[in-house]
Amino acid sequence: MFRSLTQLLAIESPVIQAPMAGVSTPELAAAVSNAGGLGSLGVGAGSVEQARTAILKTRGLTSRSFNVNLFCHDAALRDEELEKTWIESLRPVFAGFGGSPPETLTEIYQSFIGHEAMLAMLLETTPAAVSFHFGVPERNVIQALRERGIVTLATATCLDEAALIAERGVDVIVAQGYEAGGHRGMFDPLALDTQLSTFALVQLLKKHVSLPIVAAGGIMDGAGIHAMLTIGADAVQLGTAFLLCPESATDEGYRDRLKSSHMHQTDMTHAISGRAARSLDNDFCRAGRSAGKDAVPAYPVAYDIGKALAALAKTHGHQGYSAHWAGQGVNLIREMPAAELLQTLVREAGL
Repeated sequence: MFRSLTQLLAIESPVIQAPMAGVSTPELAAAVSNAGGLGSLGVGAGSVEQARTAILKTRGLTSRSFNVNLFCHDAALRDEELEKTWIESLRPVFAGFGGSPPETLTEIYQSFIGHEAMLAMLLETTPAAVSFHFGVPERNVIQALRERGIVTLATATCLDEAALIAERGVDVIVAQGYEAGGHRGMFDPLALDTQLSTFALVQLLKKHVSLPIVAAGGIMDGAGIHAMLTIGADAVQLGTAFLLCPESATDEGYRDRLKSSHMHQTDMTHAISGRAARSLDNDFCRAGRSAGKDAVPAYPVAYDIGKALAALAKTHGHQGYSAHWAGQGVNLIREMPAAELLQTLVREAGL
């Protein structure tokens, strides 16, 4: 029988701050960890040196456990004609902001699969926990991390993914429900998405898998935490709830949008990055619904032009093409420092 998850991760409260690439910071992760939860860094979008710098900076801000998250996606299946067509479909939008799209697209993120330099850096810096999204590394990689005393976690959106995670020797499964903000953790983006809610997925995995389960998706307050722990989750993971913390890297436009209404709608879109991801509904989401997901190149190739369009639009004060990832519970968001938020969540949950 496994030790309790709080013991395994050396944390006081069973609350994990989601490793939101581009938004999580050493300051946010450290604040959460210092308050008794598990802070996280999303380093999948950066280089080895950027990841190392973030880890060392976080370690300078906390002596407690924190998590480092990597992307484990397969190499993109390139389709030159599809990419050209997508570029041309967005050319008028670029022109509306006085710019032009890139003429060719590139894979802007390197997967952790086969990334020996990133693995070597993790084995050298030994963060307390390392987590995986979009897939899971081979057993020898998991074993190498385990031999360094690193706890491993991996995201599953269905039972088959959870079974593979367990088979590879990962310590903890993060059960990502369809409500979650940001990218779906599906291993195969072309597979049928069963769209299980966090509630349904946690119960399914608890019945069939013996590993600790972290509930993720749509959880914003103590009531949600209490509900997930009641149905059998060993811990919870929250991302959207931390977006308005001053320690996050959420930019001004993103913050303004989050605070502008308590009636936000979210959409699961492929248009921004090439993979299903839940965002505040915006111009890019609407363009994606019009075009259909088959019109969008593979991840992360599509993200190359997506980021270029967002950057151009923002120079004109337009936020409608930005990746404003948010879960279905976004309208329950609160603005407060990360430590205060964590303490509030723990108190509300009766932990």
